[in-house]
Amino acid sequence: MARKLETETLVMCGLTGFLAAGENSSYAEMEQSLLSMRTSLLHRGPDDAGLWADTNSGIWMGHQRLAIVDLTRTGLQPMKSASGRYIIVFNGEIYNHMMLRQMLENSGKNPNWHGHSDTESLIAGFDAWGIRETIEKTIGMFAFAVWDRRTSSLTLGRDRIGEKPLYYGWQGQGKSAVFLFGSELKALRAHPAFEGKISRNAISLQMRYKYIPAPYSIYEGIKKLLPGSLLTVSLQQREPEVSTFWSSVEVAIGGMENRFLGDYKQAIDEMELLLKDAICNQMTAEVPLGAFLSGGIDSSTVVALMQAQSSRPIKTFTIGFNEEGYDEAVNSKAVARHLGTEHTELYVEAEQARSVIPLLSSLYDEPFSDSSQIPTFLVSKLAQQHVKISLSGDGGDELFCGYNRYLLTRKLGQMLANIPMPLRKFAGLGLTSVSAEKWNMLGNALARIFPQSLKFPQLGDKLQKLAEVLANQSYNDLYLMLVSDWKNPASIVIGGEELPFLSTSDLKTLKSLVDVERMMVMDTLTYLPNDILTKIDRAAMGVSLETRVPFLDHRVVEFAWRLPLSMKLNRGQTKWILRQVLNRHVPSNLTERPKMGFGVPIDSWLRGPLREWADDLLDETRLKHEGFFYTTLIRQKWSEHLSGLRNWQYQLWNILMFQSWLGENK
Repeated sequence: MARKLETETLVMCGLTGFLAAGENSSYAEMEQSLLSMRTSLLHRGPDDAGLWADTNSGIWMGHQRLAIVDLTRTGLQPMKSASGRYIIVFNGEIYNHMMLRQMLENSGKNPNWHGHSDTESLIAGFDAWGIRETIEKTIGMFAFAVWDRRTSSLTLGRDRIGEKPLYYGWQGQGKSAVFLFGSELKALRAHPAFEGKISRNAISLQMRYKYIPAPYSIYEGIKKLLPGSLLTVSLQQREPEVSTFWSSVEVAIGGMENRFLGDYKQAIDEMELLLKDAICNQMTAEVPLGAFLSGGIDSSTVVALMQAQSSRPIKTFTIGFNEEGYDEAVNSKAVARHLGTEHTELYVEAEQARSVIPLLSSLYDEPFSDSSQIPTFLVSKLAQQHVKISLSGDGGDELFCGYNRYLLTRKLGQMLANIPMPLRKFAGLGLTSVSAEKWNMLGNALARIFPQSLKFPQLGDKLQKLAEVLANQSYNDLYLMLVSDWKNPASIVIGGEELPFLSTSDLKTLKSLVDVERMMVMDTLTYLPNDILTKIDRAAMGVSLETRVPFLDHRVVEFAWRLPLSMKLNRGQTKWILRQVLNRHVPSNLTERPKMGFGVPIDSWLRGPLREWADDLLDETRLKHEGFFYTTLIRQKWSEHLSGLRNWQYQLWNILMFQSWLGENK
């Protein structure tokens, strides 16, 4: 029996559900389980909600809706296709869905449209072309679950880069096992079958990278669907079958084999046209829309191209900090004034920023320790007071060679190639023969003598990193060193093992790439979806704000990989082609500045206002009782950090975010 349970109006989108034989549970119990799962995602979709179940097939699906396109009830989910074959719950936006409708109408395969939501366009495509062929035609960001009533199978899908999240996994044993899925882990936790066994291997990965990379999650048996993938599962075929419909690695290799052959001006023109089209698509909405503006190259480019296509001032948002080295608001205001945007800035006091910390465990749902999560949440909260959608400049660094580590790698590669390995090792031993603490003391002493331009803050930490660089024998080793916080997680995680999270074929293919381009692909596969996009999705959805990322339109991604490296990293200047596009709209003197991280001064906070909080979480007795960490090295680093001898903020923040999460999820 198929039943539409309810579509009541509630106060973004979140999807969830489960597949179960249901032999040991009553209808009322299963309905309550789904209601609990759906309610846990209320923050992602406060506008409407719906439930659907087919008890004979064992499928239960729930949805929380943030209405962006088609604000009427014709856009409600779960949604059934015209043929009745497919039922879908969908999170995201299909920017070219009207074009899909036109294609369906031109071929005579369109249904009688009930509304104008992108979900209806998508599921009509499933009826006409099938799931995979339809998804390959889309431009958008998404996660979805679709039930095929003909085959009694469930298909999960996630967008090409991984803008939208999707978790899944079997819990329980034998015929009583339940397949759970949802936009966030809290939805899976709400089901009574959820086991919640913490993965020590996942902790090891978080200690190194600040995040737990897909396909893993903090819980054993629960995975994240990889970007660009479809997964099919059923009660008859319980082992999920995963296939890839789009691959960053294949796109990178294909781009290099089909290089752009035009000159520099033609490349800039093509880049601007593509970005304008992507941004135009993403400005489509029936609700207020704006953009984050940091004043850097990426966000300024997005805002400039938005304003160039708008007859009204674009709403832009920035937060500022009074702490030296952490304030981007001045630059943002200058860009906003030049472009004529309706600019809102908020200077945040340190206490306001620190008040976000208790929210992080619930917001991010699993241990996540990129400290820029704090300002990201604050700017999302600011924007949400004025708009329902905000465009972001994320993705520009990975596509256009923006990170300092790319520039460093290119410079070091050229330098180290001329230094024999034995000599490099000898130099490294020389640097480490004196402790980092003594180097720091020397640097502090010299600071009293030399002018500001010649001061060496944390000299020991910098020389320690230089020694590590000298010891690297390959670019892969160098990359791992540069992206790692804890270099040896096994030294602190009891029983933890670092599992591989890139396929063997991907790793083999990556070897064919040159140094910097290999790093860019690695970041696109790992850091971008698991850190950057996770950070912004959870922060924004936590306040019911949708974010859109124009640089990750797959047509922009594919064109960027066709460009030679010289159009991205040119004479020591990163993001060269993006700068040329931006310079057509904003004078370079307003945006050319040293790259800043979007961060907060965790190092000094841990020695000051956060000390008591951190002391409690890092208490040796507590750590030993919980049993996840060896305590000696952690306590040593905490002591060194408090004394000012070393700056261990990143390593300690990883521990603290896990401890904080554990306290909320025991």
